Amino acid sequence: MSGVLNSLRHGCAAVLLCAALSATAEERITVCFNYGCLTQADVVYDAAQLATLRTLFSGVQDAAQERAVLAPVIGRMLGWAGAQSPISADKGGNLADEAVYGKMDCIDHSTTTTRLLKLLDKQGLLRFHEVLEPVLRRRFLVFDHFSAQIREKTVAHDEAPVYVVDSWFFDNGRPAAVMPLAQWQAGDDPNDVD
Repeated sequence: MSGVLNSLRHGCAAVLLCAALSATAEERITVCFNYGCLTQADVVYDAAQLATLRTLFSGVQDAAQERAVLAPVIGRMLGWAGAQSPISADKGGNLADEAVYGKMDCIDHSTTTTRLLKLLDKQGLLRFHEVLEPVLRRRFLVFDHFSAQIREKTVAHDEAPVYVVDSWFFDNGRPAAVMPLAQWQAGDDPNDVD
């Protein structure tokens, strides 16, 4: 009888291990494009890509380093998504790709980048920040702009600095802008794209 129980235990352990490995073998998210999330496409990040992300985050020791790594990681993830969807055609801002299928406005970028950040969090790669919902910047009553945002975990919640992770400014696959929310709200633009 004990042999049967041991076999069952080993069998259950093997099933649980396989389930855990397959859960991290790939991740699927939906990307938005064609302005206002008019069109969406599913993209898959495979085990090798997820391993690359884990390697990129492996040396992170504090919140500042995590933000520094996030900029190129979001660019890389959008580049991988562009290999599977029309967003590879996206150019920074809204003017350079106005008539292109796969173009992304700030709503598309803030939604997609928030989903990417949540994927990174789900993978346990965001140790020093929590993912917040997209934020709106309104200037002169007509210039609305949305961005993904994160809040630092290492400080008391009511004093925790908030940062935007804004991929809209740059062509697909380029590093995102990561900057303090207050600086972004004031209108700071990493490359004067409007």
